[in-house]
Amino acid sequence: MAEKRFPRVPTGISGLDMILNGGLPKDRLYLVQGDPGVGKTTLSLQFLLEGRRLGERCLYVTLGETREELEGVAASHGWSLDGIDVFEIQTGMNEEDLDTDESYDVFHPSEVELGAVMRTLLAEAEKVKPARVVIDSLSEVRLLARDPLRYRRQLLALKKFFIGRGSTVLLLDAGSAEKVGDLQSNTLVHGVILLEQELPRFGLKRRRLSVVKLRGVKFDDGYHDFKVETGGVVVFPRLVASEHSTVPPRGLVSSGLAELDETLGGGLQSGTSTIFLGAAGVGKSTLVGQYLTAAASRGERAVVFTFDESAKNFISRSDGVGMNMQKNVDAGLIKMVQVDPGALSPGEFAQMVRDSVERDGARVVAIDSLTGYLSATPDERFLVIQLHELLTYLGNMGVCTLLVVAQHGLMGDGVRAAVDASYLCDTVILLRYFEHAGRIRKAISALKKRTGGHEAAVREFEIGPDRVRVGAPLTNFHGVLTGNPVYGGEGGNLLEAAHGGRNA
Repeated sequence: MAEKRFPRVPTGISGLDMILNGGLPKDRLYLVQGDPGVGKTTLSLQFLLEGRRLGERCLYVTLGETREELEGVAASHGWSLDGIDVFEIQTGMNEEDLDTDESYDVFHPSEVELGAVMRTLLAEAEKVKPARVVIDSLSEVRLLARDPLRYRRQLLALKKFFIGRGSTVLLLDAGSAEKVGDLQSNTLVHGVILLEQELPRFGLKRRRLSVVKLRGVKFDDGYHDFKVETGGVVVFPRLVASEHSTVPPRGLVSSGLAELDETLGGGLQSGTSTIFLGAAGVGKSTLVGQYLTAAASRGERAVVFTFDESAKNFISRSDGVGMNMQKNVDAGLIKMVQVDPGALSPGEFAQMVRDSVERDGARVVAIDSLTGYLSATPDERFLVIQLHELLTYLGNMGVCTLLVVAQHGLMGDGVRAAVDASYLCDTVILLRYFEHAGRIRKAISALKKRTGGHEAAVREFEIGPDRVRVGAPLTNFHGVLTGNPVYGGEGGNLLEAAHGGRNA
């Protein structure tokens, strides 16, 4: 049966509207839950500002904060509350009450104060006739009610008043239902949005939201990362690769090095992912730069997300081997994005990748390195799941994806990868050091390629002051990939004969 279409109210937060498939159903009550400081007030102000932009009458009812405090929050984001009705209700005793001997002799204070608060609130709403309402917060109403039954009756009264009057209402509440021990509000409202935050041992605070409930309409389930920055709340919808249509592969992607392309059976296939695996300094990032430069030479756009070194160093090192990286960056063909893993959530990173592909048209995407990406996702189990979705999405979009994975150790059997994601990728390129005749050399080989054939040989490669070179298949050697080669005869196709023994 087809989903019933409800008129939607955009929230003013594009990512949240995507999760809600267009916005909140109109003329309903919604609960926004979260601990203090998580961003409830900021989100609700954006909701009202969007209504003001659309020419709607908006009302903010505050029971806890003063109007001055609310205007301070708005000013911190560069907003003005002009055109939004702010109604401040004072609960409890004021300064005059402190000097009197008046007391409640017959009724409990909650019976007197709560009734007055609710009558005042509804009278103001009746006068303003708003299309959008924010009530901040239910915590004050719960404290005044004290009795769960009275609290439930007041919520039912709010619901009965607003439903049918064309008002879409956000009720703010400090903490989740489990924390405050209140399931009443969750059962009575039409939808619940939960905001959570976590302070890691290092780095910035991490925030995420989930739509706990939304009656009668489809929404994107699960957790979605978000952040609060100057200008408001920004939500990053969870990436679901299956929601993106598959783009037919465009053919082979060349590295610009004939010998390397031969190793890979003609090149990498578009729409596939490749891991460059090797120890520190062996040349993984340089080979990634080679593919980026080759893409730019074909007029294609490429992007590299650098976690482990600055964009400036990446460009300088690439230009040092004749890649003209700075020229291509200036021309807009290669985009450098320096990422701080301590300040970035996986959801935000996935959105950055999506923007590069869908908005900027990148055909080659590089992540340098996966080890740095791991730092942004402390729990490795979730890293693998998120990485799988990201790689599947990029494959569906026909993008050639390049991943750098650093290994611990330099030579021999002690070389190990920090994270094993090779089974997620279509192609694995292994780079190793080996020693021969008193010199440290480098070897490259294709261990795996799902799409098409690849060469089984091991080749030497070098990074010189003017170019990257890949030699012919190494012969008369075995044990090169272990870092402990054994020479079996004359020759061997080492690059030394071609360049006079220079070490890269």
